[in-house]
Amino acid sequence: MVRARPTFSERRFHAWLAGRFGRRSGSVLPLGDDTSATPLGGGRVALLTTDALSEGTHFLPASPPDAIGRAAAGASLSDIAAKGGRPVALLLDLLLPSDTPERWARAVAGGAARAAEAHGAALVGGDTKPAARRAVVGTILGIGRADRLAPRAGARPGDLLVVTGTVGRGGWAARSVLAGRPPGPADLRRMLDVRPRCREGPELVRWAHAMLDTSDGLGDSARLLAEASHVAVTVEMARLPLFAGLRGVRSPEARREMALYGGDYELLATLRRSDLPRAQASLRRLGCPLTVVGEVRRGRGAWFVEDGRRRPMPPGGWQPFEALG
Repeated sequence: MVRARPTFSERRFHAWLAGRFGRRSGSVLPLGDDTSATPLGGGRVALLTTDALSEGTHFLPASPPDAIGRAAAGASLSDIAAKGGRPVALLLDLLLPSDTPERWARAVAGGAARAAEAHGAALVGGDTKPAARRAVVGTILGIGRADRLAPRAGARPGDLLVVTGTVGRGGWAARSVLAGRPPGPADLRRMLDVRPRCREGPELVRWAHAMLDTSDGLGDSARLLAEASHVAVTVEMARLPLFAGLRGVRSPEARREMALYGGDYELLATLRRSDLPRAQASLRRLGCPLTVVGEVRRGRGAWFVEDGRRRPMPPGGWQPFEALG
């Protein structure tokens, strides 16, 4: 079955928002970065971000509600981490059909609260409203330093491109849906397994010129970084620290798709070559590898190198206005 092309373009709408309201936002960061950053005085900023998960797009009716809650909180926690911030508070909104069992809502709230508490934040409020389909919205308030925000627009020619952890875990988790097969219980949990780098972000931001999370995959994040910084970003496929599950994927095309466009919630950053050893040592103490996967050059666009050939980053990535199936 061929899906109809969505009429609504998220990227086009975001560009309109930035042009229409960006100058009035009061944020230290450009509208459209991972978070907003409002000055608090004393060199501190309030970081605010929100993310929504909707049934049929981000989770399925059979998805475990506690995992949905954890993912809703985790997605916003990851954005705070990408600006080197410390999460403080979580607001949770539930949009629910009137026949939703209350135990479902309680399990979502419990999962979200536990995810936030694991990183030092508390569930402090939210809202519930009736809706035709279930949706969960997680909003996180964090605190950061005004001089350590690593905006997407901060990448510089000559920087190294680095990533935390491994790439492709999200793509591997969604492989059943990508193959057109109904996901089993374990698949449903893996698809919602968001692991925000809340400890690593405040460390890495000490050296990062630019940083963002890979919630839509490393390939898409490289493209966003190149666009915001007006540079050319090159990813070397042979250097990617692949998630173990991808090593069993025989098709090179499928493996590339999972590696570049699985939502991993890792941190992608650029930094000076001379700062790499200290950054790697700092994250190593947290048990997290930091791998060089490419570089930043003068020019435009995102590129990948495979088998000695440099080509434009292939199209792909998360399409939020298409259903899971």
